[in-house]
Amino acid sequence: MRLLTLCLAGLLALIQYPLWLGKGGWLRVWELDRQLEAQQIRNRGLAARNASLEGEVGDLRQGLLAVEERARYELGMVRSDEVFIQIDDARAQRTPGQAPDAAGQVRVASTDRLTADAPARGR
Repeated sequence: MRLLTLCLAGLLALIQYPLWLGKGGWLRVWELDRQLEAQQIRNRGLAARNASLEGEVGDLRQGLLAVEERARYELGMVRSDEVFIQIDDARAQRTPGQAPDAAGQVRVASTDRLTADAPARGR
């Protein structure tokens, strides 16, 4: 009777092995579930990025305001009726008697059309 009990316990252990450690076992399912959650988080982030880019493309297609905003902030362009003034805070922090440097000077430019950063071009 004792031998029969040991044989049945051994068979039960052999049956449990594929359930826990086999190809479709619980450990593999748990790992795949963890990978699925990580991919879903990544997909949500990419979906938010895509929605932002779609909005930006829509703005660019609808009118020139978005193009003008990009030209102003990314390329430093100004309109013909505007005056470009750039003040560097480093000048205020200089001690008296110290010689001015090129970065600490105030630059002013007047333009006759929407152009790139005029002081950089020597105007």
